[in-house]
Amino acid sequence: MSAQAFLDCPKKRVTLLGMSGVGKTRLANLLRNHNWFHYSVDYRIGTRYINEAIMDNIKTQAMQVPFLRDLLLSDSIYIANNITFDNLAPLSTFLGKLGNPDLGGLPLAEFKRRQQLHLDAEIAALHDVSAFIDKAYSVYGYDHVLNDASGSFCEIDDESIIADTAEKTLMIYIEADAADEKMLIERADSNPKPLYYREAFLNEHLQVYKQEKKLEYVAQIDPDDYVRWVFPRLFKTRVPRYKNIADKYGYTIKARDAFEVSSADEFVQLIASALD
Repeated sequence: MSAQAFLDCPKKRVTLLGMSGVGKTRLANLLRNHNWFHYSVDYRIGTRYINEAIMDNIKTQAMQVPFLRDLLLSDSIYIANNITFDNLAPLSTFLGKLGNPDLGGLPLAEFKRRQQLHLDAEIAALHDVSAFIDKAYSVYGYDHVLNDASGSFCEIDDESIIADTAEKTLMIYIEADAADEKMLIERADSNPKPLYYREAFLNEHLQVYKQEKKLEYVAQIDPDDYVRWVFPRLFKTRVPRYKNIADKYGYTIKARDAFEVSSADEFVQLIASALD
């Protein structure tokens, strides 16, 4: 697509790609106030495809507290998943971290089960993009649609899913520079959060970590320490995967340029400059 064709398009459809933290959701929140429909893949995962599993996990924890157990069993209280575009904590908490259960970690088999659930849910949520584009136009009356993709989009090995998303929308990769990378790694170090890993990546790096730390069992792993150790390595492997997607199916903008965007018009012009 040429820059002029994009500018002239009366109904724009854009997918934002990139690592979590590069500004996808900030742009989505900005555009939502300017007649852009915000489709969040993470929100769809948490509210549609993993909601029951999230609730079961929360209830399992609550049932271990006698006071809450009695109230739940007597239907005196109920627990709801209050996930929002800006607060994905219920989804993140369900995904969990690998390691010592006394430190909140998950056994390897359960961790992998949740990882697979997340992958299946992400693929299903991406298949829903077309339906929500139609809803945005015909039901809600929006002119434009923004697909806010998950930070793990590049981990999908099914090429047809990526190609299908590119066919439905204009794919824009928000590229982090060295300073952005440093900031994201420092943030992960200070606040290690649950992450999705391709199984091949997880198997390889888990073995390396155990050897470096001289650990024999997964149950000996400090969950936060593993996330701090693995995040820079995950970042390094995701960068070329995202670049390959952008080179084949879309276009690239700089995270710093995206951060400067303060209006829908500036967003459209930034994308047009990438198309040029």
